[in-house]
Amino acid sequence: MQFILTMLQGGVKEIISYLSAHVITCLVPAFFIAGAMAVLVTKGAVIKYFGSQAKRWVAYGVASVSGMLLAVCSCTILPLFAGIYHLGAGLGPAITFLYSGPAINILAIALTGAAIGWHMGLARGIGAILFSIIIGVIMSLLFRKDEQKRLGDIESLPEERSEKSGVFLVLFFGVMVAILIISTSKLAPWIKIALDLSLINSLAIMVHHYFVKGEFRSWMEEAWSLVKLVVPTLLVGVFLVGMVTAVLPPEWISGYVGENTLGANFAASLIGALFYFSTLT
Repeated sequence: MQFILTMLQGGVKEIISYLSAHVITCLVPAFFIAGAMAVLVTKGAVIKYFGSQAKRWVAYGVASVSGMLLAVCSCTILPLFAGIYHLGAGLGPAITFLYSGPAINILAIALTGAAIGWHMGLARGIGAILFSIIIGVIMSLLFRKDEQKRLGDIESLPEERSEKSGVFLVLFFGVMVAILIISTSKLAPWIKIALDLSLINSLAIMVHHYFVKGEFRSWMEEAWSLVKLVVPTLLVGVFLVGMVTAVLPPEWISGYVGENTLGANFAASLIGALFYFSTLT
């Protein structure tokens, strides 16, 4: 009975810890970015770089490095992945973006280099890009038939024309990405609050002057639909991870991954799958 209570307490503790800071600083900006993508970015723009008609080296190349400026973790990337996937990105490039994003952002690579050497930071970045492409290609081959039907249905829809200029879209999404980066940075709290408030004010001005009637509402509805899609499953996963970590003896971990061997690395990958780590943890 005590064992079960310990597991439940671990799950609840993990949920509370997760919701107290991480959701606000990471997930909330990501959902707003993904919602805006669904409303403002045309299907044609996504298909041009990530769709089936795009050159494979362009699609996978762009997807593998797109997360470089985003301080995103394994959960924050999910709404962004869902956004480009539903807009018509191929499964392979979308999966490549999903896998590489949390590993190649500049902050993560810089901190890796500072902690264990710049050669390791560089190796992490290169390895993440290469393996994300390999995984994306494998996924696209495994689900080739389903993908052909899905992309065919999307591409058969009438093409939309964006009323927003490219300059506006770059500035608009740049401000939201800046909010995401600053919110997850190691800056002093008062500096982060001041910068975020300034950026949010800039965002409000752009919405007021450049959004047409109904666009803001559509943006919020898209963001909320992604929240309902991702968050329930995410919270269940966080709870289960908390239960496991509450009863997993630390000496088991050191015993299995104490040496730099193939077996130890394989064990580390399995153990890591049971834990939740944010990008900068």
